Amino acid sequence: MIHLGNLLLYSLLLLSFSFISTHAAKFQIYNNCSYTVWAAATPSGGGRRLDPHKTWRHKMAPGTAGARIWGRTGCSFDRNGLGHCQTGDCPGGLSCTGWSQAPNTLAEFSLNQGNNLDFYDISLLDGFNIPMGFYPLNGNCHGITCATDLKDECPKDLRSPGGCNSACTVYRSNEYCCYDGNCGPTKFSKFFKQKCQDAYSYPKDVTSTFACPGGTDYKVVFCP
Repeated sequence: MIHLGNLLLYSLLLLSFSFISTHAAKFQIYNNCSYTVWAAATPSGGGRRLDPHKTWRHKMAPGTAGARIWGRTGCSFDRNGLGHCQTGDCPGGLSCTGWSQAPNTLAEFSLNQGNNLDFYDISLLDGFNIPMGFYPLNGNCHGITCATDLKDECPKDLRSPGGCNSACTVYRSNEYCCYDGNCGPTKFSKFFKQKCQDAYSYPKDVTSTFACPGGTDYKVVFCP
């Protein structure tokens, strides 16, 4: 026979798990830059023009994996939302429907994964275009910041209109791209790591993925 107290506790645990597994994560995407940023998100799709000090509130379904949020610059769209951007461009125009083009700073995350944890990072593997902060709205989780404008200090070989490319984008070699999985930090990845210590700087960088309980909401800030 199941004790009534145990049955009640079991029911509460089931209810809690059900809530966590079905709760869409809420993202506050805020433009703190002095210029307009066109925010985008995948795989859920969508985009929004963010003038300075504007916020886009976006939701991601539980279980979403390999998701990205980023900012686009130098964009021009017509009345139908069709057009292109200098950095972070993607298919679909204003309402993005696919992956972005380098260079761009990426907020990456996978929700409700193993042990019902969210995993998140700021990635510079596709280079850099906008300073970014990525903050769980849970006081026990680690906020990530890449606040330095790396365009001002970008190595000459990596400079690109509106951004700073990754070495993989420029050279397409195993040394920088890790095609066979055997690579280490390079002078270029060390530049990114020195400026943004918490951000992914090369594919085997194991220091830059963070975890937070599933069901957490987040804030992404351009120019923190």
